[in-house]
Amino acid sequence: MRYAVVVALILGACHPAVNGTLGVAPNDAEIAIPVVTIAMADAWNAADLAGHVRPYADSATFMTPSGPRRGRDVISASLARSFWQDGKPKQRLSFDNVVVRPLGDRHALSTGHFLLTGGGEADKGGWFSLTWEKTAAGWQILHDHSS
Repeated sequence: MRYAVVVALILGACHPAVNGTLGVAPNDAEIAIPVVTIAMADAWNAADLAGHVRPYADSATFMTPSGPRRGRDVISASLARSFWQDGKPKQRLSFDNVVVRPLGDRHALSTGHFLLTGGGEADKGGWFSLTWEKTAAGWQILHDHSS
C-alpha cells in the first residue's frame, strides 16, 4: 500500500499540463525543476528561443553586469543579441550540477553550471542561481543570476 501511494504521488507530480509546462503538486520542486531546466536547454539547442524563455515569469529579472533586466521579452531579446545569430544559437547549451532547494511549498532556489560549446567559438561556462515560484501553470523563474 505504501509503495502504491509513493508511485501515485510521483506520477501525479509529473503529468504534462495543457500549456506544455509541467503540471506539478506542492513540494515537488526537486522533481519538476530539473525537468524544466533540461527542457530549457533542449529548446535552446532546437533554436526555439521562445521555448527556452517560457519558464520565465512575465516580470522575471535577469541580472547582468549593468544591472537587472526585467521581463521575459526583454530577457529574450538580450539573449538573442548576445548568443544568437541568424535565428539560431551560436553555441550548444547544457546544464550540469543542478541542485534544487525548496523554500516552502511554492518557492525554490536552483543552482548549477551552464556550458556553451561549439559553433567555432571558445567554450563559455559559468554558474547560475534561479529563484522559482510555483504557479497554476507550473514552476516559473522569478529571478536569474548567471555569471
